[in-house]
Amino acid sequence: MQIKVKNESILDLESDVIIVNLFEGVKIPGGVTGIVDKAFNNIITDYVINKENFEGKYGEIYQLPIPEKNKKILIAGLGKQKDFNKVKIRNLTAKIVKLLKNSDNAKKVVSILHGAGIAGLCPKGCAQMITEGAISGGYEFNKYKSDKKENKIEEFIIAETDEEKFNKAQEGVEMGIVTATAVNEARNLINESAQYLYPETLAQYAVENSGVKTTVYNKEQIKEKGMNAFLAVSQGSIHEPRLIHMEYKNGNPKKKIAIIGKGITFDAGGLDLKPPSSMLTMRDDMSGAAAVITTMKAISELKPEVEVHAIVAACENMPSGSAYKPGDVITAKTGRTIEIDNTDAEGRVTLADALAYAEELGVDEIIDIATLTGACMVALGTVASGIMGNNDEMVNAFISAAEKAGERYWQMPMYDEYGESLSSDIADTKNTGGRMGGTSAAGIFLSKFVKNTPWVHLDIAGTAFAEKATPEGIKGATGVGIRALIKYIMTLNCSGNCGCK
Repeated sequence: MQIKVKNESILDLESDVIIVNLFEGVKIPGGVTGIVDKAFNNIITDYVINKENFEGKYGEIYQLPIPEKNKKILIAGLGKQKDFNKVKIRNLTAKIVKLLKNSDNAKKVVSILHGAGIAGLCPKGCAQMITEGAISGGYEFNKYKSDKKENKIEEFIIAETDEEKFNKAQEGVEMGIVTATAVNEARNLINESAQYLYPETLAQYAVENSGVKTTVYNKEQIKEKGMNAFLAVSQGSIHEPRLIHMEYKNGNPKKKIAIIGKGITFDAGGLDLKPPSSMLTMRDDMSGAAAVITTMKAISELKPEVEVHAIVAACENMPSGSAYKPGDVITAKTGRTIEIDNTDAEGRVTLADALAYAEELGVDEIIDIATLTGACMVALGTVASGIMGNNDEMVNAFISAAEKAGERYWQMPMYDEYGESLSSDIADTKNTGGRMGGTSAAGIFLSKFVKNTPWVHLDIAGTAFAEKATPEGIKGATGVGIRALIKYIMTLNCSGNCGCK
């Protein structure tokens, strides 16, 4: 599906489907919707609104066939104007594409630039959200299905006659394509079966697809780096671990940051075995890794003047005769000792070494993203991801960037009392404590492996994998974190007058 913006009237473009919109309660359409209404003898006013009682509630869609023109008009409800925002544009467009993508009569779709008219939203942002929604709504993971349903939409065109809005919309479409493509590539990685995606193949993917310089370290090289915590988690699997280090640098970087993705390609829980129902989707435990790998691909195309290092400590957490055991004491890269209280709290053990490795690079900031705690799922459900860190200014800056990208993060507390459950009689710390306050305790555990660098931790346990279809996607991997990471990195690059904030 090609997505473009054209500086032409929506009526002059060849189309099978014309998409217009209405805010809730509007009785006489204005703007482009009004132009389309008049061109078709007030059919939207007289028939759709007055006869069919279309109210324009958010997400409401009316398909109006125009047989004599061999096309249809699709009227999308925007809801109340005061409640309208860019994220609703993305979700609405995804819903429309889901509705049309298997239709034989929707090869050419032409859409109004939702939000850039009476709503007064930024044309660049509106076009980006339409583009992201269209690409997201068209996504399917059908690699292993015999009967593959392909997206039949060939062209999705945004029509805009205003020259200034058109130019901004072009920028938005370009940004939207890069961002949404990264999200969908991450979804493919996360949805892939663990029998095919394991540390070696994930590393191979990063080398071939990240678009940046990528170095992969094997088991012996990891050992030489003193990453014993990471190695301990990996030792129960027949698949050897891989440390993946991706590097991007352009121009005179305004900042040097590291982004770290948890890379447990399958999590059986180790010897503290998960119950079968909890293990079923544990191929998603490398969602953080997928996020940073595909973010690097996007950054290589957007070319901000920021130096970015992406790090993935990739391994499986499996039970076997060689697996690490409850009660083991492991010396991490920093020299800090960890008593293994539970082998299923493995992600933080691998991240401990990855954080230390990142800090040795001399970066200005570190962000890690991980499907880390079931406690975060209990606290925030599937609506928001957890965030915490050792620098409130950085935490707030990330939350702000994420909000603009259409992702939600909620700051969790890191009071010292949460760390009391990690006290060990025989080591510097345990890897987990009691059931209460588990997300905060995990954050405090990670903080002990970051000495002096501003750091933010993202817990995406509840948001990385959807058990049912979301407004913009199918059941399965969501690609959460990528939009926020890209937006945050681009904001670091921003001088403040480009409109990207």
